[in-house]
Amino acid sequence: MAIKGEKYHMIEVESYLPTSTSGLHGKVHIRPVPGQAGFPPDLHVQCSKDLSKEYPVGTRFLIKGKLNDLQGGGKFIYSSYQWAYEVISIGSGPVIKY
Repeated sequence: MAIKGEKYHMIEVESYLPTSTSGLHGKVHIRPVPGQAGFPPDLHVQCSKDLSKEYPVGTRFLIKGKLNDLQGGGKFIYSSYQWAYEVISIGSGPVIKY
């Protein structure tokens, strides 16, 4: 559910392997890179699956996204799967296709 008045921002994100996937879908996830005001690294990112399936773990991207919240749940960053993204750096981890 959109947060009223929330604007889209260019956000640097990275792929990672969470220590626990309980309640999560898939093995590789996307999170904001630390140090960005308003986007702590513990937020989940909903975006194109290409970011988690086509690049090595640890790859950093620049995406257009905004803060959203789940009704009765937590906040997350939303970026349409159809939107372009920029690869900033290639990670050194494995490419995990599932």
